[in-house]
Amino acid sequence: MNIEQITTDKRLAEIFKVLSEPHRISILRILHENRREMTCGEVGEQLNLAKSTVSYHFKALRQAGLTNTRQVSQTKLLSINETTFEQYLPHFFDVL
Repeated sequence: MNIEQITTDKRLAEIFKVLSEPHRISILRILHENRREMTCGEVGEQLNLAKSTVSYHFKALRQAGLTNTRQVSQTKLLSINETTFEQYLPHFFDVL
């Protein structure tokens, strides 16, 4: 096994660990279906979760490289990191 494959395997393990939490999959589904940046509050309303809970999951998704966060004033906007999904999970959204 070469170093590139080992690196890819480690990256996949990190991604799968983050995706083992059902709320995070739900958050990704909502972002994918809405096809736009969304706030913690907007996602929380759809999942019936507190804004702080959604923010906690946003952080894990961002750290795993699955989402992008853009700050506008006091508001954080989350979107799907398409590059990560294309590279590591190209058909992920086909099964949601």
